[in-house]
Amino acid sequence: MKTFLFPLLGAAAVLATAATSSSANDRYADRPPVMVSPDLSAPWVLQLGRAPGIVRQNRQEMQKPQRRSQRQAQPAQLHTAAMQAPAKKRLVARPQINPIYLPQEVTYDGPEKPGTIVIDTRENFLYLVESNGKARRYGVGTGKPGFEWAGKHKISQKKVWPEWRPPAVMISREAAKGRYLPTYVAGGVENPLGARALYLGSTLYRIHGTNQPWTIGGAVSSGCIRMRNEDVVDLYERVDVGATVVVM
Repeated sequence: MKTFLFPLLGAAAVLATAATSSSANDRYADRPPVMVSPDLSAPWVLQLGRAPGIVRQNRQEMQKPQRRSQRQAQPAQLHTAAMQAPAKKRLVARPQINPIYLPQEVTYDGPEKPGTIVIDTRENFLYLVESNGKARRYGVGTGKPGFEWAGKHKISQKKVWPEWRPPAVMISREAAKGRYLPTYVAGGVENPLGARALYLGSTLYRIHGTNQPWTIGGAVSSGCIRMRNEDVVDLYERVDVGATVVVM
């Protein structure tokens, strides 16, 4: 043991002497980087959990659940929006017609004979006079203020899904308000004359349907008499060309 101890002590003394022989400025100089053998560093890195492979694995494990939650959140958000969209539509509703303006049989004691149409523009009712002191009453829309009129005419013609050609005076009047009317609209559901039209003599007035049934019961037209489409179809089948129409 003594034989081997002295050489080791001697080597240590040589190293200590070499260190003390350096100048004072050497302690502040940049030291060269310490190169550690991978064989020596690997066990410590593994123990500290800092090996490159472990770090990458931990990052992937941390990111995967986050990506899954993001993917799951998107369908949930879309599902919520899809469930809410119909609710918004349901909130938008057209005004309902007052039931008083729906067709019904009423008592009639006026002077007109059966088959005559009587229109009360003050109460917004149209009566089709029947026999035995009865009349079939419908709700109608009539001329707005400034477009009221009264008179007696014959039904000159009847049309199914009539076309509409607004008169020039109407086109000019509406254009002055910033509303530009077409010169021609083919018959159909978008046509303001609706499903049927009964023309009154040689005038521009008609009894016709409407694509705005919620306006029935009001003073809303330029002089024509509006009815619900189902009501004007019913009236169309009950009267003939030549029938008398009394507007009062």
